[in-house]
Amino acid sequence: MQPSNPPSSAEDVAHGRPPTILQVLPALETGGVEQGTVDVAVATAQAGWRALVASAGGSKVYAIERAGGTHVTLPLETKNPLKIWRNAKRLAAVIAHEQVDIVHARSRAPAWSAYLAARRTGVRFLTTFHGTYNFTGGLKRRYNAVMAKGERVIAISRFIAEHLTRHYGVPDSRIRVVQRGIDLRHFDPDGVAAERMIRLAHDWQLPDGVPVVMLPGRLTRWKGQLVLIDALARIVERDFICLLVGSDQGRTGYREELTARVRDRGLDSRVFIRDDCADMPACYMLADVVVSASTDPEAFGRIAAEAQAMGRPLVASAHGGVPEQVIDGETAFLVAPGDDAALAEGVARALDLDAGGRAALARAARTQAQRFSKERMCADTLAVYEELL
Repeated sequence: MQPSNPPSSAEDVAHGRPPTILQVLPALETGGVEQGTVDVAVATAQAGWRALVASAGGSKVYAIERAGGTHVTLPLETKNPLKIWRNAKRLAAVIAHEQVDIVHARSRAPAWSAYLAARRTGVRFLTTFHGTYNFTGGLKRRYNAVMAKGERVIAISRFIAEHLTRHYGVPDSRIRVVQRGIDLRHFDPDGVAAERMIRLAHDWQLPDGVPVVMLPGRLTRWKGQLVLIDALARIVERDFICLLVGSDQGRTGYREELTARVRDRGLDSRVFIRDDCADMPACYMLADVVVSASTDPEAFGRIAAEAQAMGRPLVASAHGGVPEQVIDGETAFLVAPGDDAALAEGVARALDLDAGGRAALARAARTQAQRFSKERMCADTLAVYEELL
């Protein structure tokens, strides 16, 4: 299906036509990949370029269209090889009709369709490597490898850039590190009214004056909730309650395991599971200590950026993309991953901070968080687009 006259989009752009960027992902529901796609689409439209997003749809489509972008609905969430091939033909037709200049793939299955479509139409192909995409054999590695086929490959942390080089042989010349960004206007302690915190504390029946240790994140084993429970059992002489804030997303067996571990460690009256919170800034403000206890390395570690932006003491596993975000001992306390004794020591240090120490940490953390704004992420991404054009 190679066109006889490939589109001369580069010449058109050189003569004043606004560039057209097509981002491709499975769907537009909740998640970091999805929000990053929306943020970049908005920035693309604000730059005067044309922003297209192709996905199976979802709750964030409205945000794309409200910003002046265009959403194209395709069944890109499929992993069926035949349907991936069909999607490639559909994407090629969209590319030709919309005069797309760059195809930006953000997830593996749709990336295969996007890669094939970009080859057929002769447009530039870019990928963002959002995770380690763990592999246990050659077949899985080959499936993952499409994310390393971009003319430029955006790595969301230096940790991911090193992973790309080590496991997929991507040279530094093709890698661009663009760390993820958060909305600093949303995660701003000065913008959280006391009423929001009072309402949430009432809903969760939090006792007055008791320090709160909080681990935000979906209930899945690698997020480290079990490690935190074991850590807290080591410091029961201290005054605290702990909130595990996140949905089990159907993992009822793991939720039951957490409940049993809490009971076995004698923490029934101190550790509580709370489902997803609709007001995370207020949630962070209720926390005296925020914990990110992931046992597998996070590709970036959004909790670290959010906790610092809110000026909260953070205790986090020292691997993945988190260490490059924080200043150990100044904006956070890094501990050995999966080590409940080390985590207990880190939480105790954070709880022991006096008012002056907490204020100094908050100032340093908020300053550090400025490096991870969504505006910076979008500007760096558009710079990669410009480089390709």
